[in-house]
Amino acid sequence: MKVAILGGSGYVGGELLRLLLRHPEVEIDRVVSRSMAGKPVGRAHPNLRKATGLVFSPPEAWRPVDVTLIASAHGGSMGVTPKLLEAGGRVIDLTSDFRLKDPGLYPAYYRTEHPRPDLLASAVYGLPERHRAEIRNARLVANPGCMAAASILALGPLVTAGLVDPQRPVVVDAKSGSSASGRDGGPASLHPERSGVMRLYAPAGHRHTAEIEQETGLAIALSCHGVEAVRGVLATVHATARGPIDEKGLWRAYRAAYSEEPFVRIVHETEGLYREPEPKLLAGTNFCDVGFAVDPHVGRIVALGALDNLMKGAAG
Repeated sequence: MKVAILGGSGYVGGELLRLLLRHPEVEIDRVVSRSMAGKPVGRAHPNLRKATGLVFSPPEAWRPVDVTLIASAHGGSMGVTPKLLEAGGRVIDLTSDFRLKDPGLYPAYYRTEHPRPDLLASAVYGLPERHRAEIRNARLVANPGCMAAASILALGPLVTAGLVDPQRPVVVDAKSGSSASGRDGGPASLHPERSGVMRLYAPAGHRHTAEIEQETGLAIALSCHGVEAVRGVLATVHATARGPIDEKGLWRAYRAAYSEEPFVRIVHETEGLYREPEPKLLAGTNFCDVGFAVDPHVGRIVALGALDNLMKGAAG
């Protein structure tokens, strides 16, 4: 299978390269980067020195391939994806440009009208634990945002089992490492500014809110914090239980959802240092660890989702 990567010089592009270079059924035909055109891939991703002789190509050097993966900045996929589909290939879009089914949400969350609302209907949300069968046949896969993926995987089993009160909003407290802002994240991601902080940067209105609501059907109140870690997302989800619930009921819900899933692990231990999901342990892996607790005092279910934002939250 021949693949091309658009936006290959960023953090997510580097993870795609690392994974695909070791894939026995993939041939990387092109790695496109406007800013790095003509330079070896190892210049942007020194961990790949001697792993490949690929050189970054300019955008105009792209040619038809079986699958194109887009890891450019948000907004960069809207114009190019229709052309790629017309050329006959498949597209896996790692930007936010085709994740939402409702075109009316793009002005609210992305401050732009979507130029191709017709493609939103056919795009498949790229979370295999929820859309595996659709992904297999899709020509356009829109990969989830990192905080959205962690939140949906944590909350989804509770929704499927009917354990959450749909009349009450679900509160999500998400924390992410600095790499979630990308290589060009700006001053807030610089080490002198990031070191030691626990910064609330989106108390309300974060764009991943729309993804979580789309996939769960619930009203979501999402707040996002930046922490000192480089990689990792931890979503702590607070949901009101529909009725009486205990831990046995939660175990049943999560086992029913994930017992056959290779990349979701239920982590809820009674001993040890890491009894609940911990992003630190997931760096470089494609796992999402989920956990839970019951708060009978107020009828609350606490669900946890942890992952590596560059892997399960993007390239994985």
